Amino acid sequence: MERRNSLIDDAKARLKKHDFGTEYSHYSSNRCSILLPLLAKDGKLYLLFTLRSEKLRRSPGEVCFPGGKCEPADQDDVATALREAQEEVGLHPHQVEVVCCLMPLPFDKDMWITPVVGFIDPNFEARPNPDEVKNVFLVPLEYFLRPRVYRQSHLTRWGRHVIDHCFEYTDPEDGATYHIRGLTARCAVFTALVILGKKPSFEVDFNLEDLIAPSEESFLKPQKHAVSKL
Repeated sequence: MERRNSLIDDAKARLKKHDFGTEYSHYSSNRCSILLPLLAKDGKLYLLFTLRSEKLRRSPGEVCFPGGKCEPADQDDVATALREAQEEVGLHPHQVEVVCCLMPLPFDKDMWITPVVGFIDPNFEARPNPDEVKNVFLVPLEYFLRPRVYRQSHLTRWGRHVIDHCFEYTDPEDGATYHIRGLTARCAVFTALVILGKKPSFEVDFNLEDLIAPSEESFLKPQKHAVSKL
C-alpha cells in the first residue's frame, strides 16, 4: 500500500506542474474534453482506454479515451470529461480524483480538446454503454515510452511539424490487439513523459527538457494563424 501511495503521489506532483486549469478555455465555445484515467495496480501505472462502438458515426471502432463535446449544463471542462466517462463506461465522478487539465489540443477547425487527467478507484469495474463503447482495456503507462510494436508518420499542421504515433498493443487478458493512434496516442505519450520522466525509444516532437513550452506553442500557433486569416 505504501509503495502504491508513493507511486501515485509522485505522479500527481509531476502532473500538477502541467496543470493549465481553465486558462485557455475561453478561446473557443466549441470545446471537447477527454478523461485520461490513470490506475495504479501491482506497482505500475496504467491508462484506461475504450474501443468505440462500430455503431457510432464518428470514428467507429477506434481506440480513444472517454470524452465528448461540452454541453450547456457542464460547469467546466472537468465536468464534461466526468459526465462523458460516466455515460460511456459507468465511471462515477466520485470514483475519480482529478489531478490536472493539460494544455488543450487542436482537433478540428475551431474545435479544441482538453485532456483531464485523474486517478480512478482501483476497484472500478467498467460497465460499457454498448451504444458507444465496444470494450474497455488497460495499457501500462510505460508502454508509451517502450512499445513492442510501434510506427510513426510525419505530418505538417498549421506550419508545424507533428509526429503521428501508432502503438499496437496486445492485451494479455484476452489476447485482443488494439491500435492506439492520433490524438489519443499523443496524449498517452505526453502523460508518460510527464510522469515517468524517461526518454522514449522512438522519436518525439516534444522538447524533453521543457514539455510545457512546446505544448503552449502547439495550442497558440493555430490561434494566431486563424487570426491572421481574418
